Amino acid sequence: MDFDHIRFYVHDAKQCRRWFTNVLGFQYLDSTTTVNQQIEVVFSGAIVCIICSPLNGAGPVAKYLQYHPPGVVDLAFQVSDVRATFTRAVHQGAIPLHPLTEEQQDNDTLIWSRVKGWGALEHTLVERKGQTSILPSDLIPLSAQTISKVETSRRLFNQIDHGVLNVGKDQLQAAVNWYQQVFGFETHRYFDIQTHRSGLRSEVLTHPQGQVKFPINEPTSDNSQIQEFLDFNQGPGIQHIALGTSNILDTVSQLKRQGLSLLDIPPSYYQQLRHQVAQAHINWSALEQHQILADFEEDAGAGILLQTFTKPIFPQPTFFFEIIERQRQAQGFGQRNFLALFQAMEREQQKRGILL
Repeated sequence: MDFDHIRFYVHDAKQCRRWFTNVLGFQYLDSTTTVNQQIEVVFSGAIVCIICSPLNGAGPVAKYLQYHPPGVVDLAFQVSDVRATFTRAVHQGAIPLHPLTEEQQDNDTLIWSRVKGWGALEHTLVERKGQTSILPSDLIPLSAQTISKVETSRRLFNQIDHGVLNVGKDQLQAAVNWYQQVFGFETHRYFDIQTHRSGLRSEVLTHPQGQVKFPINEPTSDNSQIQEFLDFNQGPGIQHIALGTSNILDTVSQLKRQGLSLLDIPPSYYQQLRHQVAQAHINWSALEQHQILADFEEDAGAGILLQTFTKPIFPQPTFFFEIIERQRQAQGFGQRNFLALFQAMEREQQKRGILL
């Protein structure tokens, strides 16, 4: 199981597409207009984002935005056997939203279906045999071009590293159990982060047959940043998507020139890290300049994880992006950085008057 694409519901798809291309460095792929929605598609490497906005008061996008702010509505998974995955999901209690559909495209085949995920989240399941179109024609009547036929030399990102789901208080275990039963996820890590102001619990799920990493968070206090997300989002939803890059320093440097806003990390974080880690080859000043967090694994592989986080990309303090680079096949999730990230987000909450 791997990530296939991300579908956003927003108020203005064309404006959002311009932000993705001008600020985040994605490339434009295609667009179309249906009866009820405007659809724009952008990509970077293997990351495909479908951006939908309503053209009237009817249709799924308009109905979604009546109850929720803009954000991710569909985190799609590419699987090796969509029939088996869909059958298992429904058998384990997932609600089917679209039946199995097979599309023949020249000599290639696209098979897909869709189920309801946790809360208002959906999961499209996709199986590709050959070079199929990016999306099912039922979702968007795009031309049959594939990303492999599009210029990719300017890409800043190569793949989705992970996606993070926020759920309600005391719902973490139920959500974890659901994704384990429905899709066969397994627990990889567990975090319990507490400060003197707030806290969260997080369980990281991975899939044994693919690269999908899927952390799930719950709040442990009423003023937690997770609870703030839930309040503004009107329920559970995708908090952030991590975009993988092969050179985070160059990527972040370019993104900042293009106007991307990142979370502020205090100098004390870097002072403490220098004392804790003896890594002479690390460019500490560059990490601090670009607000990049670093985690160093102590196993035989000595992996290095570098990560930074955008501020929320929509007006509400809900969805944001993470930018991540894994060196030496680092497998962690920034265990040492979790508290630093949490405190950085608390400082943003203080600016909004949520925390005193």
